[in-house]
Amino acid sequence: MNLCIPVDEAGQVGHGWGRAASVALATLSDAAQVVTWEVHPVGWDVLHGEGSEGSHHARIVRFLREHQVDGVVVEHMGLGMRRVMHAMGIPVFTGAAGDARAALEAAARVLTDSPAP
Repeated sequence: MNLCIPVDEAGQVGHGWGRAASVALATLSDAAQVVTWEVHPVGWDVLHGEGSEGSHHARIVRFLREHQVDGVVVEHMGLGMRRVMHAMGIPVFTGAAGDARAALEAAARVLTDSPAP
């Protein structure tokens, strides 16, 4: 399973999705453990105000498709982007905080019904 989460420089959950400077892509095992972890500087914080809202959403959609993302974990996400995620069939887990890897593993346990370690 491939999950994506906005991250800050310290590996903590970033404060937003559409304005994320960087996101982490992780592959998680069936036991909801992080197997791979890659941080991508996406620059959505800078790009957010450039062009229309639709063009910004399209930029994010391209990234998600290119990386075959199965779910997104965030602190919060705007309603327009939530609609886009719903249309793509990508589950969104909100309310994440603290360590980004731990937040991904918690979301993966929900998706796979795996118990906490």
